[in-house]
Amino acid sequence: MSEQKEELKDYAGGWIMEKQGTDFPFFLKLAFPVIGLGCVAYIVLQMMGDVGHATRGTFVQQFNKVSQTSPVLQYVVAALALVYVLIMAVYTFRSVKEH
Repeated sequence: MSEQKEELKDYAGGWIMEKQGTDFPFFLKLAFPVIGLGCVAYIVLQMMGDVGHATRGTFVQQFNKVSQTSPVLQYVVAALALVYVLIMAVYTFRSVKEH
């Protein structure tokens, strides 16, 4: 009988092993863009701080006036994060064939 050995790739000094030619599980492929979109949403929703809070909202508004917070810069950061998430999603769901 001849035994066929499966080629294994190891990462992190052997703590993570992968069979050659296998793909990521779908739930992991889906988790990356979902977490990334959640981060982008958090950036946009909390852009100016917690201005609607009952007790500290007025302090946050005063701080924003004094510090001259730039919403344009924060939108640019959110747009860059969104572009990153889109590129990562395309790369994650694209089929990568190993030779």
